[in-house]
Amino acid sequence: MIVAKSEVSAEAGGLALWSRLFGWAMLSGLVAFLINVYFTNALGWPGLSGILRSGGALAWLQVAIYIACIAAACFYVQKNRHITLSDDSTKITSFNTWLIRGVFWAVLIVGVADATISFLRVENLLESVVGETVTTELGRPEFRGIFVHIPLMVLGFVIASFTRTLGFHWLTLLIVIAELSIVFTRFIFSYEQAFMGDLVRYWYGGLFLFASAYTLLADEHVRVDVLYASFRTKTRGIVNSVGSVLLGISLCWTIMIIGFGAKTAIIYSPLTKFEVSQSGYGMYVKYQLAGFLGVFAITMMIQFVAFFLQAVSDYLHASDDEMPTASHSHG
Repeated sequence: MIVAKSEVSAEAGGLALWSRLFGWAMLSGLVAFLINVYFTNALGWPGLSGILRSGGALAWLQVAIYIACIAAACFYVQKNRHITLSDDSTKITSFNTWLIRGVFWAVLIVGVADATISFLRVENLLESVVGETVTTELGRPEFRGIFVHIPLMVLGFVIASFTRTLGFHWLTLLIVIAELSIVFTRFIFSYEQAFMGDLVRYWYGGLFLFASAYTLLADEHVRVDVLYASFRTKTRGIVNSVGSVLLGISLCWTIMIIGFGAKTAIIYSPLTKFEVSQSGYGMYVKYQLAGFLGVFAITMMIQFVAFFLQAVSDYLHASDDEMPTASHSHG
């Protein structure tokens, strides 16, 4: 019996170790991927496929970035073998929570600022506030993106570092207020401008895409509970871990590879061109709507890794006949 228990313990320890290695390798691979996106698309490096086209030292350097990042993940796991799967999951979730909180605040602040600029511009009041030169510059997407949007995004992450609310509650309230303002001004004052609809769409996009990772954290995504509701904790651990890898992480990688895989990719291209809508004096945030999909994939990837580690932990520490608690039985 003692031998059998030690064998089970060794097997569980091995599964926990390999699960941690896999999880941190996914996260480090994500970092390496984003670094190489910049090198390949912005600096013109050959990319990983350059190895097959005799891309030279730069192509091999990009391969080395992946190897270095994954090696760093393996070193971290080996050096901290005492850390549990649940501890790793909590640590990853804490970082992702800050990231989600930051983008929520960034979208909220940028939306207010850009809508204000657009309002002053359409009413010919902007020049009296900032002067003729700045007014002309604010009409250029690149200028507004670099000198208005980016600093405000940084401010959003600074605020996120000192607050605990995720921010989407405020964003939801402001969406309702923005939508109501369109109704009131249209039907009472016969006044409506393009930036008003742009603001609602901008905040709606941020709310639904950024809240997805938080919803996964709370395990509140809709499930088809025909079978899952009756599963025991151990079985749920298997389903959640396998599903996280095959359905979750793989989907996130697909979005990022397609969205950032080339200069003309559907996410990367609008971001670098500061693409705007053609709706006259509308907001200059269309390029960010493409970036929302990238943020969605990144935050969901991070949260799926945390979800995977927690699922493996549930599998390892639950007895065969243990039923899940009510707090983990979401429909």
